[in-house]
Amino acid sequence: MSKLQSWLAEYWVVGAGFMAAALIAASPVMAMALPLFLIFLHSPVYMIHQVEEHTGDRFRTFANSHVFHGRDALSVGLVLVINLPFVWGINLLALYAAYVWDPAWGLIAPYVMLINAVAHVATSIRLRTYNPGLVTSIILFLPLSIATIWIIGRTDGLTPHVVAVILAIVLHAGIIAVAAARYRSLAAA
Repeated sequence: MSKLQSWLAEYWVVGAGFMAAALIAASPVMAMALPLFLIFLHSPVYMIHQVEEHTGDRFRTFANSHVFHGRDALSVGLVLVINLPFVWGINLLALYAAYVWDPAWGLIAPYVMLINAVAHVATSIRLRTYNPGLVTSIILFLPLSIATIWIIGRTDGLTPHVVAVILAIVLHAGIIAVAAARYRSLAAA
C-alpha cells in the first residue's frame, strides 16, 4: 500500500464526518430550489452513511468475512476508489448536472443511493444479521432517495430516469465484478 493510500485509509472516514457536518451546517443558507437542494443533500447524507459503514474498516471486514468467505476480495484500495472518486465524484457531478441542465439530470445520485440501500437491506435479510451501513440506509437513504426521485421525476420525462438507473446499476455491477474477480483470483491462488 502506498503512503497516500495508507494515509487516506486512515483518515478519509473522519474527513467524511467533518465534511458532512460542514455541508449540513451550511445548507440552511444555500439559496436553491428544492429539487437542486435535494440533490445537494445526497453528498452529506452519503458521508454520514460512510461514517457508519466504514469506521474501523467495518464494512470491508464484514464483506470479506461474510460474503467473500474470509478472503480479502474487498481491498482497502477498492474501498477508497469506490467511496472517494466514485461516490463523492458522482454526487458532485450529479449536482452540477442538475444545476447546469435540469434537476432530472442529477437523478443518478438518488438512484445510486437507493440501490445501495436496497443492497444493504437485502444483505441483512439474506444473512440475518446487521451489516455496517444498514441503519443509515434505512433511516436516511431510503427516504431521501425516494423523495428526490418522486419530487424531480413527477414533471420530467422518462429519459433521465432510464439513464440514471442504467448508470447506477452499471456502477454497482462494476463494483461487484471487480470484487468477485479479486475473490476468484485469491481463491485460485
